[in-house]
Amino acid sequence: MEMEKELFAAMANGSVTYKGEEAPKQTGPWNPHPLFKGVYLKSLVSGEGTDGALSAHMVRIDPGCTLESHVHGEEWELHEVLGGEGSLEFDGKHHPYHMGRLAVIPKGEAHGVKAGDKGLLLRATFFPALP
Repeated sequence: MEMEKELFAAMANGSVTYKGEEAPKQTGPWNPHPLFKGVYLKSLVSGEGTDGALSAHMVRIDPGCTLESHVHGEEWELHEVLGGEGSLEFDGKHHPYHMGRLAVIPKGEAHGVKAGDKGLLLRATFFPALP
């Protein structure tokens, strides 16, 4: 669990290189999700820095909380689980989420994520970038 905490802290407070230039460290606040209680977001890479090609965000889900089923109409989404445990509901099935797990969610596909007893930490990358 200590390695998970270190990895997550490093990702949440790391830096980004855009087109050969170092961007400021990602030390901004965690923002509560506007719709889902116990879900917090932190932007890592904006669409502005990638000409709209992609955006990346840290997602923290408190123990027992859920990022309810939703759809991104134009964006593919890649989840990289960095810590904790939980499950992805996708395509009518529940898929376990644990450190090291990846999931690719095609545009237009409904999906939701539920955190387990330890909470869940993941990076969500969108192609193209979220508006």
